[in-house]
Amino acid sequence: MSGGTLRDSQRAMARHLRNPEHVPGPGGVEPRRLKIYQDLVYRNIEGFISNGFPVLRSLYDDRDWHTLVRAFIEGHRCQSPFFLEISQEFLQFLMEEFQPRDCDPPFMAELAHYEWVELALDVATDTLPEQAEPLGDVSSAVLSLSPLAWSLGYHFPVHRIGPGFRPAEPADTCYLVVYRDRSDSVRFMELNAATARLLELFRDNGGATVGMLLSQLAGELGLAEQTVLEFGAGQVEKLVEQSILVPAA
Repeated sequence: MSGGTLRDSQRAMARHLRNPEHVPGPGGVEPRRLKIYQDLVYRNIEGFISNGFPVLRSLYDDRDWHTLVRAFIEGHRCQSPFFLEISQEFLQFLMEEFQPRDCDPPFMAELAHYEWVELALDVATDTLPEQAEPLGDVSSAVLSLSPLAWSLGYHFPVHRIGPGFRPAEPADTCYLVVYRDRSDSVRFMELNAATARLLELFRDNGGATVGMLLSQLAGELGLAEQTVLEFGAGQVEKLVEQSILVPAA
């Protein structure tokens, strides 16, 4: 078989497997064998997506869910050959390509992003620095956001969504930090806007002390500096205990 003919056959098979109901299979392959490939490809991809987005899956009946997965397989062109990255490709599809249907909740993309973050942190290869000594004078410590902590903001309270709670409209911004702790468990914490902003300052920290960042936060919020320093120091200690904040490299 020539190279061109082989490539043509492979592309014909790929087009068929993406959309077996509307695209005929390549010639010379018996239907029974095609069905095996159809089931194998679909079940593997659908299984990875269902396992990666369990809450999102729980909000759909079987027909609507499988229609969504079929739309992804048919319409999205994955940039990665790795099965582990299918969840990221599915998220990209939802956020950039998919046109929501009447059965799709308004928080669909945000919920998918939140679930993907949990998965991404679970498999991340980053490591936490060695356990720090007690901080002592908190205000003089130089800290940064853990590489295994993501500070996030959503229009919907995605951490509460499930079959029994499906908000129809966005509300005030929901701030969360999702992080992997020293036992390699992925956890989350709900934040207020001030703490979320403080984590942004630590994430972008170029060497400032805790006291300097708290003073900056006080200025941004228009609050008394001493009040923010006193309250913020306690917050910082808790965030260090949970390995959300770590010693700066």
